[in-house]
Amino acid sequence: AHYADRGYARTQAFETYSTYYDIHYPGEERRAGRGLKLSPAHSRLEALGAVFGEKAGWERPNWVETNAIGSPRSWTPPAWVERHWSTAIEAEHVATRERAVLFDETSFSKLEVSGSGALALLQRLADNDLDKPVGTVTYTQLLNERGGIECDLTVTRVSRERFMLVTGSAFGLHDLAWVRAHVPDDGSVTLEDVTARHACYGLFGPRSREILARATRDDVSDAAFPYLSARGLSIDGASVLALRVTYVGELGWEMYVATADGAAVWDALWRHGAPLGLLAGGYRAIDSLRLEKGYRYWSAEVTPEHTPLEAGLAFCVKLDKSEFIGREALRTQKTAGLTRKLVCLTLADPAAIALGGEPILSGEATIGRVTSGGYGYTVGASIAYGYVPVAQASVGTRLAVEVFGNAVGATVRREPLYDPQGQKIKGGG
Repeated sequence: AHYADRGYARTQAFETYSTYYDIHYPGEERRAGRGLKLSPAHSRLEALGAVFGEKAGWERPNWVETNAIGSPRSWTPPAWVERHWSTAIEAEHVATRERAVLFDETSFSKLEVSGSGALALLQRLADNDLDKPVGTVTYTQLLNERGGIECDLTVTRVSRERFMLVTGSAFGLHDLAWVRAHVPDDGSVTLEDVTARHACYGLFGPRSREILARATRDDVSDAAFPYLSARGLSIDGASVLALRVTYVGELGWEMYVATADGAAVWDALWRHGAPLGLLAGGYRAIDSLRLEKGYRYWSAEVTPEHTPLEAGLAFCVKLDKSEFIGREALRTQKTAGLTRKLVCLTLADPAAIALGGEPILSGEATIGRVTSGGYGYTVGASIAYGYVPVAQASVGTRLAVEVFGNAVGATVRREPLYDPQGQKIKGGG
């Protein structure tokens, strides 16, 4: 709604005009129109020294600067990238892999689809099968008639006729519009944007279960709370809907709580986690972590112009379920064979960082472009993703990425680079 506000539009337009000829560095944030939407944990993060960015009007921590104190620097980005960077990002990345980190994910867009026709609607929209028991979380795409990916999200079956869709902070309006365009007019489906009603915190890392077990009396063992399930928990007297999912490649939970109880739940998790080495983290660490694990990002790796088969998401596609939008296009593509595929590349020079849009080269020929890239602190490599012709998509193929005019050697790698068997995510205990 803030985009339609004349005052907001005026301040944004003034800043855009006045800084048009400035040098803009990677990771630079807008200064105008800030502070519109604050999480219940905002003041806590501010006190910890968080450096905030903005997404869809929400103030979100890019990193927490106090985490840089005493943090070793195993890698230094080139000066162009370093201007809006901190060693805290590496500290948060490493802590997620080795201990646990608490992320404020309140800005995630949350949609609720309910009613007697909710399941039928979502089954028609989704490539995955959503007819699963209550308490199941499903990762899926919503496709257009060409098989292109219009939405990339998780769907949680909260009750028999109620589903929660969680998507990226900046994609809520788009995804809401896509679902709304297909809602039947017979009154059998209600669609609501419930983003502002719920705070969301992500607790991830090998010690996350231990921390959560201290914060609740409910059973969070692997047997009671398996991967891709949702359960109600009580934390500090507040009712929490916890989803055992991850976007960082580690054991963990996303926890949704009424906004009014958000601060108390953050405080409880922080209180129980601090003795176990818990850190608060930001979105720059999340991006590095997800690149190592090969998690896709809508608008980069997945778009309306790419199908799940091309994007390496065939495991989500259930061609034998009931009719869904895009199914025939996928069947045709599967029969004909792919012409391009998304691949994971590592660059020969770890200091060469692809930010997105860089040409991917085979000899002198440009065969694709980078969708997104960054540095993986655990694998110790510069990572880039991009679409290339299938002839150049085999593991071990030598290519190059043009970074600031220099062709840097790159190799197609088997993905994910980190924890390929998924033991970190699915492990019991």
